[in-house]
Amino acid sequence: MRIGRKTPKKEKSAMSVSLYGNLVFVVLELVMAIYTSSQAVLLDAVYDGIEFFMLLPSIFLIPLLYQPSNEKHPFGYMQVETIFVVVKGITMTAVTIGLIANNINLLLHGGRAVSFHTVAYFELFACILGIAVTIYLWQKNRPLHSPLIAAEMEGWKIDSMISLGMTVAFLLPSCIPFAWFQPAIPYLDQVITIVLSMIMLPVPVKTVLAGIRDLMLIPPEEETIQEIKQTVEPIISVYDYSEIYYDIVRTGRKLWISTYITLEKDEISLSEFKIAQARCIDALAKKYTDFYFELLPDIEFNSKELRRG
Repeated sequence: MRIGRKTPKKEKSAMSVSLYGNLVFVVLELVMAIYTSSQAVLLDAVYDGIEFFMLLPSIFLIPLLYQPSNEKHPFGYMQVETIFVVVKGITMTAVTIGLIANNINLLLHGGRAVSFHTVAYFELFACILGIAVTIYLWQKNRPLHSPLIAAEMEGWKIDSMISLGMTVAFLLPSCIPFAWFQPAIPYLDQVITIVLSMIMLPVPVKTVLAGIRDLMLIPPEEETIQEIKQTVEPIISVYDYSEIYYDIVRTGRKLWISTYITLEKDEISLSEFKIAQARCIDALAKKYTDFYFELLPDIEFNSKELRRG
């Protein structure tokens, strides 16, 4: 599959918006975390800070991802993107676990009261801004199908949902003005932070596991494999074949698909084989942006055929 020359520029432009958005959030959240002493706001600030510093070099890596494969790099430079995503996931996982441990320690030492109204209104603003950036990235990524943009979009989506949840949670002291609830108020910020951390933790963990899977050239998830089979097999079903075998690998954003068929007859028309491969590529192009596909006959000889040859 060839990619248009303008695609890297469009991807870099979309990522730049996410980068500047992260920078604004980091500054605002750090100021708010210091002003309110809120661990929940600090959680957001740390996450967005990591996003910013990990996103900064990724923008410069984008042109490299579009370099063609060669003898020295048979899979191109797509593995660089996967390594980058794995490092980011490991960092996010470690930070989340550290924040959970810190807030458990605060809970055991009496908690800490914060300015709930200030945090609630700030998180409402963060939610609205996060939704706006998510929609922008979704529109930009529709023709690109970039894993980097998709990862950023998921990050902004999660941030928006978390900010909305924090808005509701920090309004609880105003909504529940009862005496029995007052002793729980100093612990509210820490409890919210721990709950949010537990909700967010599976995301970077899954990112790391998926990245390691790609780095080890293990076939992608079963859903992707089945989708490829359902796309290819109806096209090549017109040929008389006894067996079909798939070799599917994903490196970064690119899928490498090799399909081997064992034919029933000895002779085959090369032109028809090329047409079948072209049709498979056209069908796969409707579902995947960046992939390599080849249709090959699986040639096997038995002992009699080898002696006769």
